[in-house]
Amino acid sequence: MMKENDITFKIRGAIYKVYNTLGPGLLESVYEAALCYQLRKEGLNVGQQVKIDVVYDGTVLPVDYRMDILVENSVIIELKSVEDLKPVHHKQLLTYLRLAQKHVGILVNFNTDNINDSIVRKVNGY
Repeated sequence: MMKENDITFKIRGAIYKVYNTLGPGLLESVYEAALCYQLRKEGLNVGQQVKIDVVYDGTVLPVDYRMDILVENSVIIELKSVEDLKPVHHKQLLTYLRLAQKHVGILVNFNTDNINDSIVRKVNGY
């Protein structure tokens, strides 16, 4: 089983490859499809639009809540294609990490002139 740091290293490489190939300005769904393709091409186990159970008061709520990408059943990737990452985007990833009981996530905004400044690694202590 790969360690989270090795997984996030491969994810960052795949993000750079997708960004350098497609550039900024496309829809999130395009980046999601391309990133999943690239990660799978590199031999990683990738889940796309993975359902997260939302438990309230001991009951699983009947809601369809999904994270963008789950890599190696370990690292959550939350994709954006927005003008600027907002505090709520960071909070959203932390909520996904807590609900899914995962430790590491990556928030990435593809709609940027500098992809290096638009990749944020988040850690959850759940």
